[in-house]
Amino acid sequence: MHTTALIDEIRAQVRAWRARGETVAFVPTMGNLHAGHIHLVNEARKRADHVVASIFVNPMQFGKNEDLDAYPRTLADDQAALTAAGCELLFTPTPEIIYPKGLDAQTFVEVPGISDVLCGASRPGHFRGVATIVLKLFNIVQPDVALFGRKDFQQLLVIRTMVEDLSLPLEIVGIDTVREASGLAMSSRNGYLTADEKQRAAALKRALDQLASDIQAGMAVTDACNKANDSLRQAGFTPDYMEVRSARTLAEATDADRELVVLAAAQLGKARLIDNLCFNR
Repeated sequence: MHTTALIDEIRAQVRAWRARGETVAFVPTMGNLHAGHIHLVNEARKRADHVVASIFVNPMQFGKNEDLDAYPRTLADDQAALTAAGCELLFTPTPEIIYPKGLDAQTFVEVPGISDVLCGASRPGHFRGVATIVLKLFNIVQPDVALFGRKDFQQLLVIRTMVEDLSLPLEIVGIDTVREASGLAMSSRNGYLTADEKQRAAALKRALDQLASDIQAGMAVTDACNKANDSLRQAGFTPDYMEVRSARTLAEATDADRELVVLAAAQLGKARLIDNLCFNR
């Protein structure tokens, strides 16, 4: 695997592959990789001739009081894991390369509506940062397909919408969430959990499962969400939101909606954990 921080090197290698008629899959990450990221790389290898990954802790998507400086940087371990998984090219730019004029002078991309609810409401500007960096990475790498985990359900929908609205010539593939044996969704932020908190964190997935079951059994959405939030508080969480939405649009669920998703975010110790579950009623 070749690692470079230089845009021109990425473009030159991709051009060489394309000159041979070969395809490219892309897995963008912020590093501190876990088994979920490696699963994305494995799935990417099935969908293209070559796999490119990126590691960039994007300052534009972090708020003033969020964990940008504390976010784990584990480049050597990440390189070893990506190499073992069959990634051939790794892009590791600095903020100065990505945002040479600084964040305040940077052109940005914003996906209206779905960027402003749920995590977007709790983290103003977050999805502007996500959309901007993902579009910039797409323009640098120019992949045929890009893969994202469904754990970040809202992010996946923001990116799908951006790609559709801007007529980008690539396929976006969502990959099922990889979980620990307890049911806890794998996340780089799980490293913030103490051993005790990690055991209690499994309550988040159990709350989602119970909420979906309650709604399928006929319980009112509001009552089911209140019950789920109570269970999270009993486990030591501070819930941010627990909402049932249309799985297609993230609009508030109506009685006519059959394809639903419950999305949750909650604080446990130093970690803000998110998860979701799609279900039908």
